[in-house]
Amino acid sequence: METIHHARNVLGEPLALCCDNPVTGFTRSGFCETNTYDVGLHAVCARVTAEFLAFSLEQGNDLVTPRPEAGFPGLKPGDQWCLCAARWQQALEADVAPPVLLMATNETALEVCSLADLKAHAIDLS
Repeated sequence: METIHHARNVLGEPLALCCDNPVTGFTRSGFCETNTYDVGLHAVCARVTAEFLAFSLEQGNDLVTPRPEAGFPGLKPGDQWCLCAARWQQALEADVAPPVLLMATNETALEVCSLADLKAHAIDLS
């Protein structure tokens, strides 16, 4: 699994690739990297579900419709994507939080989400 060594995941290890097909991340690097321009804190690497996509649309964030002009292919259930930490937390509270890949979730997500909640939804813990 590819890693980025200057960023850390929620387990304190080098941040792993979230997804490169479709290419995700605020910087469109495939990693859930964040910087000062990322006001949404796109830090949680999740495998989106139909329930989450419907919930996000209800909140006014359409993640399904392709927007080629913005380099956004539109998501379908099963795609991995760097979600805003606050949106994932909101989905958790609504009981529709998608599964999380901890190795690819940026440690900055811990500013909004608890490690216990993220671990409870992890699909990459053995």
